[in-house]
Amino acid sequence: MAERERGLLVVISGPSGVGKTTIVHRVREHFGAVFSVSATTRPKSEKEEDGKDYFFISPDAFAEKIKQNAFLEHAEVFGCHQYGTLQEPVQEALHTGKIMLLDIDVQGGMQIRDNMPESVRIFILPPSEDELLQRLEIRGREDQDSIQRRFREAKQEIKLSQASGAYQYFITNDDLELAIAETIAIIQNTRSNTPAAS
Repeated sequence: MAERERGLLVVISGPSGVGKTTIVHRVREHFGAVFSVSATTRPKSEKEEDGKDYFFISPDAFAEKIKQNAFLEHAEVFGCHQYGTLQEPVQEALHTGKIMLLDIDVQGGMQIRDNMPESVRIFILPPSEDELLQRLEIRGREDQDSIQRRFREAKQEIKLSQASGAYQYFITNDDLELAIAETIAIIQNTRSNTPAAS
């Protein structure tokens, strides 16, 4: 039976302060891609909007969705809150031939590798640990203890990304425009080399 042309699932991961959010938004603009909104049990901040930044749901509702196999990937992040990618909106976007962007952590990236091996998985690296710490400090969003905690978490995440085999591509963001161009080129090349389903 003829199958519709499917889209492409793109995972972009990286630690806090690496410039990942900017890269994701620019890639989205370039391709007219769909950005996957994750579900989370963490509290909503004042600036965030439910359904736009995240789907903010209770731990009980999250547990129920796990039972229903509603997630493409889900993880408890640093023993704190749970995050997950709902299957339905991802599959809908792919079915219409769109590029679907996921901004998720390494645990999620490992699950996507297993569940959707045809996906493109990219990890954004800082130029150095010192540079990453500087970027976290420059943001001025948190106190020194929180910055140090994020820095420790970031180092763990980078190690896991390299050891897990979850990512096909690593891009070092020492020049933002270049990192964006590299990310776009990887997605473009993958799309060009993926034959359309007949």
